[in-house]
Amino acid sequence: MLGGIVTVVFIAALLYLGHRRSSLWAFAVSFTVLLLIYSAAGSPAPVWKGILWFLLICFWLLGVRALRAALISGRFMRTYRRLLPAMSDTEREALEAGTVWWDGELFTGRPDWRKLAAAAPPALSDEEQAFLDGPCETLCAMLDDFDITHRRGDLPPAVWDYLKSQRFFAMIIPRQYGGLAFSTFAHSCVLTKIASRSITCASTVAVPNSLGPAELLAHYGTEQQKNHYLPRLARAEEIPCFALTGPRVGSDAAAIPDTGIVCRGPWQGREIVGLKLNFSKRYITLAPVATVIGLAFRMFDPEHLLGERTDIGITCALIPRDTPGIEIGRRHFPINIPFQNGPVRGHDVFVPLDFIIGGLAMAGSGWRMLVEQLSVGRCISLPANSTGGALAGVFATGAYARIRRQFNAPIGRFEGVQQAIARMVGYAYIMEAARSVTTAAIDQGEKPAVPAAILKYHVTEMGRRVANDAMDVQGGKAIMLGPRNYLARGYQSIPIAITVEGANILTRNLIIFGQGAIRCHPYVRREMSAARDADHRRGVAEFDRALFAHIGFAFSNAVRSLLMAISFARFEKAPESGATHRYYQHIVRFSASFALVTDIAMLTLGGYLKKKETISARLGDVLSMLYLASMVLKHHANRGRPAEELPIVEWACRELLYQAQEQLHSVLRNLPNRPTAALARLLVFPRGLTYFAPADRLGRRVAELVTSPSATRAALGRFIYHGAGGDNPLYALQQVLELAERAEPLEKKVRIEGVRTGRISALDPPRQIQQAHELGILSDSEASFLADYDRRVQNIIAVDDFAAAELGFAEPERFCSP
Repeated sequence: MLGGIVTVVFIAALLYLGHRRSSLWAFAVSFTVLLLIYSAAGSPAPVWKGILWFLLICFWLLGVRALRAALISGRFMRTYRRLLPAMSDTEREALEAGTVWWDGELFTGRPDWRKLAAAAPPALSDEEQAFLDGPCETLCAMLDDFDITHRRGDLPPAVWDYLKSQRFFAMIIPRQYGGLAFSTFAHSCVLTKIASRSITCASTVAVPNSLGPAELLAHYGTEQQKNHYLPRLARAEEIPCFALTGPRVGSDAAAIPDTGIVCRGPWQGREIVGLKLNFSKRYITLAPVATVIGLAFRMFDPEHLLGERTDIGITCALIPRDTPGIEIGRRHFPINIPFQNGPVRGHDVFVPLDFIIGGLAMAGSGWRMLVEQLSVGRCISLPANSTGGALAGVFATGAYARIRRQFNAPIGRFEGVQQAIARMVGYAYIMEAARSVTTAAIDQGEKPAVPAAILKYHVTEMGRRVANDAMDVQGGKAIMLGPRNYLARGYQSIPIAITVEGANILTRNLIIFGQGAIRCHPYVRREMSAARDADHRRGVAEFDRALFAHIGFAFSNAVRSLLMAISFARFEKAPESGATHRYYQHIVRFSASFALVTDIAMLTLGGYLKKKETISARLGDVLSMLYLASMVLKHHANRGRPAEELPIVEWACRELLYQAQEQLHSVLRNLPNRPTAALARLLVFPRGLTYFAPADRLGRRVAELVTSPSATRAALGRFIYHGAGGDNPLYALQQVLELAERAEPLEKKVRIEGVRTGRISALDPPRQIQQAHELGILSDSEASFLADYDRRVQNIIAVDDFAAAELGFAEPERFCSP
């Protein structure tokens, strides 16, 4: 009996040391003491005693760094070097761009919540708030999306003039050059509000404020370039576009075939050394109206006029539209959303070297410039536009589901509709949390490259799901285009967000985990750098330190994953003791499991993991779900932890953590090395799959929060346009939703006291209201109110119809006499 107790204590102590991530020396000392006690108790059998003493000797020998480096690390490094996948210069620059933030904590398997809690919440300055409440509201009131998309195929001249005069194109330009110099959060909020009204206008505003001439000039331009262009861009005297994508190169932007050849040529009456550009670009937003073109091309110096290098590399330049040889093509028509977009071509366009952004010193640095700015830019434009559309969809659908009746009940009370609305609310909350918390981190100096990819993929995909559910709930109202339709154009635009700034399939399969595993892992990058070090002795020494730290890290995560899976992570520290503390604990649990499975995948697949895109994608999904769940909790904390939002927070966290579990399960099902996968499953899921998706009852509570005029509904709508201007349907929906609280008891009264008793014979509600008034069931004021309410509801659910000529069609032939 005593021996069994001592054995259990011995094993528990070793697990505790692993869980606490004790150093190798601490582990060796503790193991020695424990083994002496264990042996003194006479517990281990002779064979086990021999094995344990052998392990003890190994631990002490491994503590001698020079010995283990010579016998183990140096030899393993040679094998490791052969296993390393080839890495191009463009891949290396992409990996080095940006910073590691909360994504790095999730890779540790033991995230430090103090770091996230210390991050300042997002905040708007007085000037930024005034811009949202003033010019932004005015702009939204000016927008008629059906007129823009169907009749004009463009923004009206008055809107273009207003955008220019109010400096909507200058949000990222510093004040000394006449710009607004808004924070990243404010920039994102402006786009969110505009996108809730018109995706065409939001796209038009987004481009000059995202990856393009203004941003590249502000970060890399020469003083002369900044002084010339930035004030003109701020005043919208110049309209910029940026030409990157071409017919032969889409997502593989590093393989640009467009060239800039260093040569001599005439410029303004004299011969200079310049660039002869030949290029063909397409899908370029604002190209049809641009006056200055940002251009990415590959620069060559075949005559060595600048130095010894022939292939200088990807370079960015600014080219005025009227430069000879530039051809602005006709307009593209991106899926019925008519923001200005089209091809740009150039044939033998000769320009001075001064046109290179940053001057000659930045020649060949174009790819680094682009990926550094994308590490921030992908957190802003597309997530903001998608979030604005999703929040507007939630705001509209919640109200519509309350006022639209079928089978004598609001459709929002049917369980199927409630589950759809719950998904919409949950996803929209996740999107808003990710948008606000991540942009706040950027404002504090972070350049979160991996979170940018997470937001680009998952926020746009969630936007797609919200749009699908909104269309399903609103049915025929949503699919009939016309001035009364407030959903369809946003629904049509979803594939644009899915496609641009890195197609979603590429982002999920190659970027999120592909970059994250190297950038964020505590040891992989150190090991790779050490293995490639030209100084062999220094490389071996550094590789040794990283390797054995990595081994201890993996052992600790294995122990932590097992123990937390068994205990449901109930004993992990959490920064809160309230209603959300269990979600913090579950994130820690899955973080440890994710780190362990990541190491197993990299160990068993090596460089081949780069080609196993489906495994990489699923691991990226796990990282993304943990990141987004963390953003939800941080967003809730930033907002003062309002109790009324807890059902949404719980739904969002449960959904995200359930998806993390399912993707871990899928990784283990598909790992090629099956014995290793079986061992990993034992460590990650010793009790099976124990985490469940949100319950139906929770979904009903979430849906009820937006199908009534609650504080939570108002909070969800604080960054979208729901003002009265411009015949805004969101305003009308909100007004009728508020009236529904009073109208429903009156409708019930008419139904019970009049229709069911047979006293009211009319079938249509207006006649029923009239008869109820005549019979004394409704008072004068009640009848007047209910009739007005019914008219408002019918006006909202009405759809448009057109003469064939209005749609540009021929009148149909008539096959029968009138």
